Amino acid sequence: MDALSRAGPRRARDHLGAQCTGARAPAVPWARFSAWLECVCVVTFDLELGQALEKSSICYLSFPDSHSGCLGDTQFSFRIRQCGGQRSPWPADNRQYDSGAPVSLQREAAHYLGYVYFRQVKDSSVKRGYFQKSLVLVSRLPFVRLFQALLGLIAPEYFDKLAPCLEAVCSEIDQWPAPVPGRTLNLPVVGVVLQVHIPSRADKPESTSLKHCGHENLVPAPLVLSSVHELDLFRCFQPVLTHVQTLWELMLLGEPLLVLAPSPAVSSEMVLALTRCLQPLRFCCDYRPYFTIHDSEFKEFATRTQAPPNVVLGVTNPFLIKTLQHWPHILRIGEPKMSGGLPKQVKLKKPSRLKTLDTKPGLYTTYTAHLHRDKALLTRLLRGLRRGRPADALTALLRGHLLELTQSFVVPLEHYMAGLMPLQESITPWKTPPQMRPFHQDDFLRGLQRAGPQLTCVPKGDWLGLYRRFFKSPHFDGWYRQRRREMAHKLEALHLEAVCEADIKTWMKDKSEVEVVDLVLKLREKLVRAQSHQLPVKEEMLQRAQLHIETAIGSLPKDLQAVLCPP
Repeated sequence: MDALSRAGPRRARDHLGAQCTGARAPAVPWARFSAWLECVCVVTFDLELGQALEKSSICYLSFPDSHSGCLGDTQFSFRIRQCGGQRSPWPADNRQYDSGAPVSLQREAAHYLGYVYFRQVKDSSVKRGYFQKSLVLVSRLPFVRLFQALLGLIAPEYFDKLAPCLEAVCSEIDQWPAPVPGRTLNLPVVGVVLQVHIPSRADKPESTSLKHCGHENLVPAPLVLSSVHELDLFRCFQPVLTHVQTLWELMLLGEPLLVLAPSPAVSSEMVLALTRCLQPLRFCCDYRPYFTIHDSEFKEFATRTQAPPNVVLGVTNPFLIKTLQHWPHILRIGEPKMSGGLPKQVKLKKPSRLKTLDTKPGLYTTYTAHLHRDKALLTRLLRGLRRGRPADALTALLRGHLLELTQSFVVPLEHYMAGLMPLQESITPWKTPPQMRPFHQDDFLRGLQRAGPQLTCVPKGDWLGLYRRFFKSPHFDGWYRQRRREMAHKLEALHLEAVCEADIKTWMKDKSEVEVVDLVLKLREKLVRAQSHQLPVKEEMLQRAQLHIETAIGSLPKDLQAVLCPP
């Protein structure tokens, strides 16, 4: 995969029947392309080569397996681990994106995301009797809605016109502006302008979608995407609405979950919806929207010598029920219902009732939810469905409920964490800044009795028990590490501001040359850290720090000045 992702804007074919176009190149002109995509792949099924030569994960993940029976056009997504090897440093634009984007939408550091447009139609000219080809966009950005819309525009065009069309598309993407959080961008491709809003940390969680804005007299009028990443949660969760809260708890606790669906499209949408239901928390576990037995990590996930890994696995092959029946939670989804009513809801079932190849839809688990089900939510959703309310309204209702659950759970943690920060008046310019106090779980749990989510959130239940299990999960570790890193950066910024506001001339009056040189070196180090870590420091303060350095160097003898500022 690494070799593919760093090819230039050309077309290459390997023995696996995969072509890659317009990938990351060392030349500066393709840096804009790399801000959005790693590469564009074309995967063709070759009957004569067969599967013996198809050893690459990306090839298998780009095609529905034989159990899916997908005819026509299908879109789905996958996620694969980056192969070993030294990673090149990310461009400054990529670091700028991550610093301003919500944590749940930051770039993937160790995985690639694949967005697939698969076409399978009858074709008598092909020995197999079917035309089977996939166009795949590989990126580190979790912009599923944007890339699905992009594929919907370019894939049909490519299947008709082939390579020249794809070369032109890559050149157009290379002209796109970088994805800067908080900006609304116009992205031209194949005669259409996609208008998107790039989410920012400054956005309110309930209003991250695109605000209607002027089209700037664009001709043709742009195709406005309401979001680059949000899914239709109501449609994704329709068969499991009665268990949405239980699934939310399983996701919060980072529990292993196998999702068996009838097609890669249903599998990938369900897995992505499950990982997104924790927003604004970042999903810190592994997840695979679509996974096959040919994946190089299959043995790692199927082993019985240790507990299943913290991963949400989407599959379509019923054989995997037998192989992974030792997993603690298995969600089997049936064929999607096409009529306007609510699909039959899956039932909670004991894992002992699992059948290897004829497993009925259901959530197979022994897990007992800590929180009581919010029956009022289900009633409102069913009433809205019967009254023909728009799908967007029902999705907004469901998303609002999940957001309230997550925020109610996280707010006490944030309040406690803020109390661990040293007081600002304890930060003085000429002393090492004080350290944050450690997080004591017992202290936090005692405080919940006075100000816990049970006092404000609608769902009641054993919130304390849920927190105790959460402390053992990868999501607590991920949340705590990030918050501690952010607070450490805030302490650094406050200390730098204290130094910049101090009277350096008064401080230097009784200081030795060694102490002044030490100050210069430390200030330089602070400036480098402020820029490399993008600390929350105003530009004015950075300029003051530079003036302090110049003032300190100016007070030293000429020989020392020459050492500190060589020509």
